[in-house]
Amino acid sequence: MTPEPLFRDAVPADAARCYEIEISAYEGDEAATLDKIALRIGEYPQGFLVLELGGRIVGFINSGGADNVVMADEAFKELVGHDPDAENVVIMSVVVDPAFQGQGYSTLLMREFIARMRAMGKKTIHLMCRDSHVGLYEKFGYRYVKPSESDHGGLAWHEMVMEFSR
Repeated sequence: MTPEPLFRDAVPADAARCYEIEISAYEGDEAATLDKIALRIGEYPQGFLVLELGGRIVGFINSGGADNVVMADEAFKELVGHDPDAENVVIMSVVVDPAFQGQGYSTLLMREFIARMRAMGKKTIHLMCRDSHVGLYEKFGYRYVKPSESDHGGLAWHEMVMEFSR
């Protein structure tokens, strides 16, 4: 029997496991470093949602807050300019351990993350994704904005946004 999913804010002790998942799912420069993950947990735990199954982290979403969102800003991935009280959220990673992919866990994570950001009174959630994920994010309610100026990891990205009505 599959254990019940548990969602919670990340804590510093989660950094190593989250890094393992990050490097298993993203290629090369696309993946955040252990230091960046630890910094994101330390600076914005309420924007770093983990999914546990049976006491083991199997996926996470991490983000930062910004008043003025510039998606191609690489420094923001190190939380330069981050403001936890900002009304806009920028997702940096949505990742599920490859051993648990294809089982609906990324959908559960995203739904929980959206609900939490809405409850926190955020105005928007921004993200960048590859071509193959545009349709998936549109199903959640994200709107396509434009091709991104970022070439993070040497890849083409697309900017998307979800806007909450007030």
